[in-house]
Amino acid sequence: MDQDTCMVDVARYFMDFLKEESCGQCNPCREGIKQVLDILTNICAGEGKEGDIELLEELGSMIQKFSLCGLGTSAPNPVLTTLLYFRDEYESHIRDKKCPAGVCKALFHYDIDEAACTGCRVCARKCPQDAITGEKKKPHTLNQDLCIKCGICYDVCKFNAIAIR
Repeated sequence: MDQDTCMVDVARYFMDFLKEESCGQCNPCREGIKQVLDILTNICAGEGKEGDIELLEELGSMIQKFSLCGLGTSAPNPVLTTLLYFRDEYESHIRDKKCPAGVCKALFHYDIDEAACTGCRVCARKCPQDAITGEKKKPHTLNQDLCIKCGICYDVCKFNAIAIR
């Protein structure tokens, strides 16, 4: 894990896994995991709101305290641990509507730096949506409405002209 790993998305991934693994016998685990997952999904989609962090902490504590098995009592650990050590990432997602790692697609977009773009057309040829246009040897433009944020343009640009914003 490094700066390209979104810890909010990591917590969401684990809660999604745990939702499938829960036996469903006790309400705190079954319903708590579902609620936590819904909140994390909303945060990753750019729909997080003030109070979500506190609600996640409260739900996590409740799930730990009242679940009947080991899976349930440990289920909120990924969320509680990421909140403890990476709270700023949650706050960035919720308050600034930004994913510092550039993982949550709803919270970033690609841009072409016209000063760095040489007009080589590699990105335009590789774009599966034809979202990049421009004349050869002139700076290109990226149509945000067509862009699916696949990252191919970012990967193939040898001039670092594609920026994540």
